[in-house]
Amino acid sequence: MTKLRIAMVAGEASGDILGAGLIQSIKKRYPDTEFFGIGGELMCAEGFNSVVAMDKLSVMGLVEVLGRLPELLSIRKKLRDDWIENPPDVFVGIDAPDFNLKLEHQLKAVGVATVHYVSPSVWAWKKKRIYKIKESTDLVLALFPFEAQHYKPTKQNVVFVGHPLADLIAKDSRLLEAREQLSIADTTKVIALLPGSRGSELKYLAAPFLQAALLLQQKYPDILFLLPAANIKRQESLQKLLDEKFVGLNVRLLLNQSREAMAAADAILIASGTATLEATLLKKPMVVAYKMAALTYAIYSRMIKTPYISLPNILAGEKLVPEVLQNDVTPARLAAELEKTLQDKTYQALLEQRFTEINQQLQLDADERAADAVISLLQQRGILTCNQ
Repeated sequence: MTKLRIAMVAGEASGDILGAGLIQSIKKRYPDTEFFGIGGELMCAEGFNSVVAMDKLSVMGLVEVLGRLPELLSIRKKLRDDWIENPPDVFVGIDAPDFNLKLEHQLKAVGVATVHYVSPSVWAWKKKRIYKIKESTDLVLALFPFEAQHYKPTKQNVVFVGHPLADLIAKDSRLLEAREQLSIADTTKVIALLPGSRGSELKYLAAPFLQAALLLQQKYPDILFLLPAANIKRQESLQKLLDEKFVGLNVRLLLNQSREAMAAADAILIASGTATLEATLLKKPMVVAYKMAALTYAIYSRMIKTPYISLPNILAGEKLVPEVLQNDVTPARLAAELEKTLQDKTYQALLEQRFTEINQQLQLDADERAADAVISLLQQRGILTCNQ
């Protein structure tokens, strides 16, 4: 049997989930496949060899990237040189388009098959990127049903695979018992606080989220807040913030339990990003917030062409959940939006219905569909034969 060599680069936690699922599905068919590149803990648990820590790529925002640019360019150059000298059978860039598309372009130019997993947000901004994507990648794996239409002008090979999170959450029966696992009574009012996994997100959102929690606690003394940290480093920084400024807050700091925290919550205060999709799939009311460096926001706000920034609203095509951005991210505003979300039962029922519809659209066994598409590309390139 052919032994495949597959290079992959994931830049953050959401990409690590996608990469781990793809590795699992390919290994079912080709157990001896070698996977290497840059990935996180989940990918490494599947036998992936990460030559650089994934955290090195986890940086967000135009201004924030500038300070890390020499390091990022050096990492990419080393990968490019190594993989041109010893080419993989296919390179799969998982999201992180600013890093991966250039690498894909360079590898495709020397004949390496290239896949970009997660369509860049061409429907939201920089729509002309479809031409660069066409030059850079042989196959785009799209997570959402509306994305393929945006690539029609270039006749890009796009496969809609659904979203692995929809499959994972639907199969995880433990989430139904999240309160029991966390020793929380059914009668306790719970709010999950998710200010993001990146350092830059915590810098702008952690304090306002916790201040909003304090305001709510003043009105509802028995309320419990859950604050999950993405890793030990984030846990340490959040614990320091709690010890210094939020000693009286009824908050429980968790490690690596963001999904359990969301499942246990009555409502969620959350940074815009992939976690909002998890909250949608868990059918939870939420308030979405985001804040970044003023210059970065000034640039991005002029580039964005969609009326919404959060995935539940984008997928629904309407404003289902509140979005609080930049200068509006104040403790008073966040607390007020959360309180409205908690009190309106009619609104909660509407969300339940719409979120169920979104779930049904995305639950397609994405890992298997993505593996099918990658294998089909390798067969088209003659790297695999159809009977292998």
